[in-house]
Amino acid sequence: MSSEGDGRDNAGGEGALHSGDDRLWRMSGMNKNVPANLAAAVAALCAGTSVVVTRLAVGEIGPIVLAFYRYVVAAACLVPLLPFVWPKVRLPVADIIKVALLGAVFFGFFPWAFSAALQYTSAARGAIDIATIPIQTLIVAALFGREQMTSRKIISVALAFTGIVVVFGPEAYGGKVSNYLMGDGLMLLGAFSAAIYSVFGRPLVGKYGPMFVMVLAIVFGVLALLPLAFASGALTHWPRFSREGWVAVIFLGTVGAAIQFSLFTWSLRWLLPSRAVIYLTLSPITAILLAGVMLGEAVTLVLIVGLVFVIAGIFVANWRTADKGAPVNTGTIQQE
Repeated sequence: MSSEGDGRDNAGGEGALHSGDDRLWRMSGMNKNVPANLAAAVAALCAGTSVVVTRLAVGEIGPIVLAFYRYVVAAACLVPLLPFVWPKVRLPVADIIKVALLGAVFFGFFPWAFSAALQYTSAARGAIDIATIPIQTLIVAALFGREQMTSRKIISVALAFTGIVVVFGPEAYGGKVSNYLMGDGLMLLGAFSAAIYSVFGRPLVGKYGPMFVMVLAIVFGVLALLPLAFASGALTHWPRFSREGWVAVIFLGTVGAAIQFSLFTWSLRWLLPSRAVIYLTLSPITAILLAGVMLGEAVTLVLIVGLVFVIAGIFVANWRTADKGAPVNTGTIQQE
């Protein structure tokens, strides 16, 4: 579509900086709208499924080892793409350090918190916690002066956190710290790290392209997890996972990481971020349904009501009227 091409060429002069990414994106056909919507939807389904698979595997493998090997597999899948997405400009040391820190946060701390949380909380509750990432991103961006809070954004935050209060209420109101609350707290902290990556990674994504930044950040995330994996004894011998454990690790590293992030990153090249982020609501729905089937978790009215509030918050935060059909700024994962 011509408007998409114009969007790439006019992305604030940034196209020349990350033309390596463009070489990879051009492998697709001319009309990107339908496949981009499909990619965003499939990425969300992969994320929801990953919650359930992690819940199944973390009891056997442990959160540190599971996080480490998951992203070792992801790195093995994605690092071969680096020559195709490497920017033509020199990378300043300061920017490499920024990518390293962000990678340690999002691809190091986040997968550990994600896995550790699912030792304590259900897959359904964990998925609702993860669904707050767009709202937490909005809050972080506002706190650090990256964007201005409006009345609509305040309403969206209120709706999302009403949903969290609904989900947490039965345990929190009783005045006792349950395992569920421990897990929910870790998952929300992980979601906060994802918000940090989204907000502070935005300038780097704009300069060098989303795929390059993502792959390099994953490499640094693995390096950040390496000493923890070594301390846990995971590197002293070949992993002794069960067959099911290996299937889970390979699934999480390929479908749950490499494919999921690549599809969502690709979709952001052709979709308005406000549209792409709506597909994230499929993630908790998928996790709740699969958890009921695969884990026997009860789908309670409290979970449904809480999820509705969180999804409503996401829709309100990303509702656009004036810029429908506007070309996408390819370099930046925007947050309205």
